[in-house]
Amino acid sequence: MILILISAIFIIPVLMGIGRIVELVAGNLFPGIAGKTLSGILGICIIWNIISFFTPLNIYIEIITIILGVSFFVKDKLFREFRQFSTGEILLLTFVSFIILWAGSYAPYILDHFGYYVPTIKWLTEYGLIKGISNLDLTLGQMSVWHIFQAGFSNISDPFLRINTILLIIYALYIVEKKNWIHLCFIPVMLLYSQSPSPDLPVIMFSLIVLNEIITGNKNIILLFAFSIFTFTIKPTMIWLPILVLSHSILILKSNFQKLILGFSILILFFIKNLWVFGYPVFPIAIGDLGISWKPNEEVLKYSSQYALQKTYDMQYSYEEIQKFSTSDAIKNWFFLKGIKSEINILFIISLFIFSISAWLKKKKLITLISISILIKSILVLIFSAQYRFFIDVFFVIFLVLFYEYFNKRKSIAVFSVLSLLFITVLSFPSLLQQYFPSFKSGNFISGVKKEQFYRPSTYEYCQFKSFRVGNLKFNISKNYPFNFDTPLPSVSVGYILDDAKTGIFPQLSDKNNIRKGFIWKKMDSLEKKEAESIINIIESTYK
Repeated sequence: MILILISAIFIIPVLMGIGRIVELVAGNLFPGIAGKTLSGILGICIIWNIISFFTPLNIYIEIITIILGVSFFVKDKLFREFRQFSTGEILLLTFVSFIILWAGSYAPYILDHFGYYVPTIKWLTEYGLIKGISNLDLTLGQMSVWHIFQAGFSNISDPFLRINTILLIIYALYIVEKKNWIHLCFIPVMLLYSQSPSPDLPVIMFSLIVLNEIITGNKNIILLFAFSIFTFTIKPTMIWLPILVLSHSILILKSNFQKLILGFSILILFFIKNLWVFGYPVFPIAIGDLGISWKPNEEVLKYSSQYALQKTYDMQYSYEEIQKFSTSDAIKNWFFLKGIKSEINILFIISLFIFSISAWLKKKKLITLISISILIKSILVLIFSAQYRFFIDVFFVIFLVLFYEYFNKRKSIAVFSVLSLLFITVLSFPSLLQQYFPSFKSGNFISGVKKEQFYRPSTYEYCQFKSFRVGNLKFNISKNYPFNFDTPLPSVSVGYILDDAKTGIFPQLSDKNNIRKGFIWKKMDSLEKKEAESIINIIESTYK
């Protein structure tokens, strides 16, 4: 916990300094510490995204950024902004920050941390963005801009990958600065995302902040739209946010197109990044085929889409069973899944219905636009992959709009305290969660509390692997474990090796002497098939 606090004390001034530079170019998102740090996050992510095409996000990139940020923090005397808080506000911030830091010190438990987040960050720090890396491991084709941000600070400032914990402290600063106390009610739920660089936390937080700024009358469309697009690029399921900001700027504020240029520029950069690493504009959808030579194999993408469909039904049905569903069966079975997912799905539809009726009765243009934006997003999610993690943000938005005027400071602090105690208890004693919610699978991976957390956040080490070669690709596989979070690069997940072998292909280096030249897929010849079969035999015997 202490080491995370040190990281926060170090990183926040850097973000404020970079944010000051962004303000000089595009104006301020909103005044204050949080406004500067968020502008700094936006600016750093854009610059590091561009840099990562050409070089890894190594210690030199981080040092240059730190020097630049600290220089502006000192030169413009930004430290004076911390004097604005009263004694009571300082005590509240201390209390909230302690809860955040303690929650962030627990060991990661989200499976994507080991199979996606950490491997992505390793690639970015060691090589940068690699052309066609989705051919090596399809999951890596996401290369979220949030992991670009985490990777850049992982060399010195945040080696334990707790950038989400620091982000929550920034959120607390925003709440106290703005005195919009209802946001305190959201922090306890977000504590569950604080141990990993999960993109879910920043997109929920950024969407709530942008929405709050719109509600309170912020008219800086340049940065509001840019930030909404930025949120979308972190996780495209947040498409409702740029739709809302765009419709609000055109229909209510009557803004001109020039104020949208920065946002659309960020969107273009997002498409270019995806084309570079994945081969299509938006991961994982194979739409917008430009005939790029390093795009993934169609059969592998088909397996991925089948898996996504199974995830919609919490893997409780096979793909063949789902294909046989009638429309009524598809709806009924989604509503009545075994376990807690069923309750979440039902609550989602009920919440949408209540919110839509409320928007219709209030007849306020802004609330109507919010309702329409949320409905568009919900329909798209239901069409492509109706997993609860893709629509969890909708609950936050609906709660914020419906109860915006109800929660004062006292009520919000009370809710924050009670819910924080609940979620800290869950993290500390996971057996309770496993006992009462056995269908919540992630709960099985929560390790509980350890005394070492007070000074150092809990982490895992495994580093057991085997090395293999197929064709010109020498790669590593984690031994008797499905994920490669600390396996030396290049590493490949077992699942993708099996999928590739099933389709008769295998990833290969574009240039056998230079990984940075990227990866392609290739039909295996007879020798390569024998090499792949030998590897699969070893994998199957090991996993037995």
